Amino acid sequence: MPASPPTLRDRRDPLTSRLRGFGTTIFAEMSALAVATGSINLGQGFPDTDGPPEVLDAAVDAIRNGVNQYPPGPGLPVLREAITRHQRRFYGLEHDPDTEVLVTAGATEALAGALLGMLDDGDEVVVFEPMYDSYQACIAMAGATAVPVLLRPQPDGRYRFDPDELRAAVSPRTRLLLVNTPHNPTGTVLDPDELATIAEVAIDNDLTVVTDEVYEHLVFPGATHIPIATLPGMAERTVTISSGGKTFNTTGWKIGWMCGPAPLVAAARTAKQYLTFVNGAPFQPAIAVGLDLPDAYYDELAADLATKRDHLVTALDAAGFTTYRPQATYFTTVDIRPVEPDGDGVAFCRQLPERCGVVAIPNQVFYARPEHGRHLVRFACCKRLDVLDEAAGRLAGLAAGAPT
Repeated sequence: MPASPPTLRDRRDPLTSRLRGFGTTIFAEMSALAVATGSINLGQGFPDTDGPPEVLDAAVDAIRNGVNQYPPGPGLPVLREAITRHQRRFYGLEHDPDTEVLVTAGATEALAGALLGMLDDGDEVVVFEPMYDSYQACIAMAGATAVPVLLRPQPDGRYRFDPDELRAAVSPRTRLLLVNTPHNPTGTVLDPDELATIAEVAIDNDLTVVTDEVYEHLVFPGATHIPIATLPGMAERTVTISSGGKTFNTTGWKIGWMCGPAPLVAAARTAKQYLTFVNGAPFQPAIAVGLDLPDAYYDELAADLATKRDHLVTALDAAGFTTYRPQATYFTTVDIRPVEPDGDGVAFCRQLPERCGVVAIPNQVFYARPEHGRHLVRFACCKRLDVLDEAAGRLAGLAAGAPT
């Protein structure tokens, strides 16, 4: 009898080799676990309250007034102009809304567009680890290689990098530096000296910088966010990425953007147009309203989150963890070893819902070299105070069971 023809499975793995090792994101797994166990989800970074009424009402008005079809490829002019005003108002940066601003499906698509649009096979991207999980995947999809530089936790709660390690990471194949500040998952805000070092490396090696600044307005007292594009010689080589999701509690709208020199934005736009093409028509004018809100809104946003940060840090300290107090963002990282001597963060997070009804994220997934984050776990504070206090009560039981 003739042999059976080979099936697709027999021929090869249908998943491209570039994405092997990138399975379902940990966020999907842990959020599903939260639902299945009825746990408090302090894992995924989304708030449990709505954004400002002005922004929500603007979206409803846009829907009712026919803003429901494809927007222009670069984004609606009303939003691109508002982004330009925002960059000028907060940072003194000037951009042409027609050629130097691009609206995207969240910051994640902006990052994908920038990386896919500017990288060739064999290029290298220097990136700080831990890092948001899409960075490595997008670099891989572009056929490039991520070269990690380690951020190490310090006693004061900040994470810092070794300037010599950064310089050594650059090779003749390096094309981009990928920077994230305020930083997810550590909550660190890069200071002027650190930014100056990154800028020096970029200029000396003629590199483009792609910077993720989605937490730009979620900075706590004592820290200041400085866009690297404001440093001398950096505006002409920097693509700045942000979004409205974190600033206006609208993470599900997926309205992001990038700003930068026209050639860099055009390169990213060329790739972006083949991803979603366009998105979120009625949400774009709503985010424009948000960007023009008075300073009081932004001040209250950061102050409210600082209070929530303090509640979460107090709870994590009381639970027995070594807690790294963040300067910004939704997130606080802990070293679990005082509670879980084995230090296996993935196992700990999978067991935590059953142990005390709380979900967190193992930081190991944010590292190119997972051994550096094996013992670290991330909790999110972007929830109502009553939810955080309930979580604190549940976590308190961990301290009672910790080894002495």
